Amino acid sequence: MNRAAMFDVDGTLVDTNHLHVTSWWEALRQAGHVVPMHAVHRAIGLPGEDLIAHLLGDDRDTDQDDALKAAHDTLYATYFERLPGFDSAAELLRTLHGSGWRVVLVTSAGSTELEALRRAIGADDAITATASADDVSEGKPAPDPVHHALDLADASAHASVFVGDSVWDMKAATRAGVTCVGVLCGGIPRRDLEEAGAGAVYQDPAELLARLDDSPFARVPQAQPTAGREQA
Repeated sequence: MNRAAMFDVDGTLVDTNHLHVTSWWEALRQAGHVVPMHAVHRAIGLPGEDLIAHLLGDDRDTDQDDALKAAHDTLYATYFERLPGFDSAAELLRTLHGSGWRVVLVTSAGSTELEALRRAIGADDAITATASADDVSEGKPAPDPVHHALDLADASAHASVFVGDSVWDMKAATRAGVTCVGVLCGGIPRRDLEEAGAGAVYQDPAELLARLDDSPFARVPQAQPTAGREQA
């Protein structure tokens, strides 16, 4: 039985949420849309098209969507070489990997952006696979990205844990039947994460690492060797 440790990236492992807020706010402003930054912040974690729909409504001029996403991507890309990983994020992934977990990143980021995020984390040796919104028909809060991550890890939902910072993360993992862990470093209040399905909430990756032995990760049984298979 494989165990999957699934992680959102933006706002969970890398301190990027407010960079996304600024980039989306400016992209929207340039297109003539006045959207409060707090509203943008609440939408971070949704795939680009869904974020735009969430902020501007379904009756918007959808012909603008591609230009808005391109403007956001261009603005955000200026930060690629200085994205800050959260303290202990890499150590957390390596600790789980070393304990037999299959670590999968579950993100809405595209390939170029994901490369920059992985550089910021600095733990490629601990990452088994990545699942992005591009790989599925629906992104978070639909369960599709989490189901895809489980497939990549060849793990079952009951033997897996998902860590994220947004309401969308918690809803996606809950709908997939996976135990949810929230972190506050993305800026979303504890109560909102708990109401969306978080079974435990930590300040950041450093606190989760420090408390790993009494976290939901500790309650998932270790894989048992298959009968007849030679043990290492």
